[in-house]
Amino acid sequence: QAELGLNEHHQNEVVSYMRFARFKRGMCLKTVDSCFQDLKDSRLVEETFTVDEVTDMLDGLQSVVHSEVESELINTTYTNVLLLRQLFSQAEKWYLKLQTDVSDLENRELLDQVAEFEKSEYTSSNKKCTADPVKPKLAPLNEGGSELLNKTVARLQEENEKLKTRLRTIETQATAALDEKSKLEKSLRDLQMIQGDQKTNANQDITELENKVAALKSQFEKTLNDTTANQKFLEEDLVTTKHDLLKVQNQLSTAEKELEKKFQQTAAYRNMKEILSKKNEQIKDLRRRLSK
Repeated sequence: QAELGLNEHHQNEVVSYMRFARFKRGMCLKTVDSCFQDLKDSRLVEETFTVDEVTDMLDGLQSVVHSEVESELINTTYTNVLLLRQLFSQAEKWYLKLQTDVSDLENRELLDQVAEFEKSEYTSSNKKCTADPVKPKLAPLNEGGSELLNKTVARLQEENEKLKTRLRTIETQATAALDEKSKLEKSLRDLQMIQGDQKTNANQDITELENKVAALKSQFEKTLNDTTANQKFLEEDLVTTKHDLLKVQNQLSTAEKELEKKFQQTAAYRNMKEILSKKNEQIKDLRRRLSK
């Protein structure tokens, strides 16, 4: 058999289309033959015709044949367009762009090759050319489609691997960032605890100093109250003993001076004064530390 340079599947599709075209061609020829037969049956009933009558019959026959042939040629063109549409639709599903070379349609060598192929196919099959009323749609191109699909799958797998690698890198960076954040938060909590302890200790020192100052103040007020009580007693004694007023006043003045001198010389007063001075210095130092 003559070959067209196609694989078995595509060659079978070509044979199917050529059978369809052969059937349509036979129908067209039958139509033309019927036009001539109608003319014979309807007009050629006499033995002699004038030139005008023959011209009129030929003109009518020409018009009928022209109309039939033109209609068949137009229908063939539309049929070829539908066939190309099927092929292009399948190609577009695989994102292919097919191209045609119209100049090859008039290549006599290729036309003779197709004619030889049709003749050998028709002779070997020895079947009557009939049109198949229901033709299934052409399946996608297996070889080219599979290759394109494999390339697409490979490209997608490569992109997927790149995305996985990038995702792992991002996850590693995110984990490191979370660890660093946890360390910083722990350091911040430790610092806050240290500051809280320092603040608590400072508050305790201040409270202790305030308590000591309050105790010293209470002791001082008690001593002062005792002094005031003694003074009142002396005043009452002075009222009852007016005749000794001057003497008592002198004695009281002397006693007060001596009492004050003795009180200033007492160890309690010196200790209290020294303690107050130290506590004041401690309070100032703690305030400076707190402000820092």
